Amino acid sequence: MNQTMLVGRIASDPEVVETKDGKKLTKVVLAINRSYKNADGVYDTDFISCTLWNNMATTTSEYCKVGDVVGIKGRLQTSKYEDENKKTHYITDVIAERVTFLSSAKKEKSDEMDM
Repeated sequence: MNQTMLVGRIASDPEVVETKDGKKLTKVVLAINRSYKNADGVYDTDFISCTLWNNMATTTSEYCKVGDVVGIKGRLQTSKYEDENKKTHYITDVIAERVTFLSSAKKEKSDEMDM
């Protein structure tokens, strides 16, 4: 079974691009804090690349900005390429099957300002 679930903050504003065959695509990077502190007493953060297609891509780019918290359910996909030195590199990406908008950084900031 190939299934993953992530919850994290969007690291940069999502932008939709259109592929040659007309499909819409956006890549988001989720910043996810680890559940334990490192030797310096600080939580390390992982940055996980996620690919969203078609309606998910469009909706996410319309409603989400950097700092928003989202949940992504999807699958891992690994691709490979060969560089100019004939060395093979592997890239692992999450292909989103579902995105849940959990909180907005903009709303949280405005809520804090109202207090």
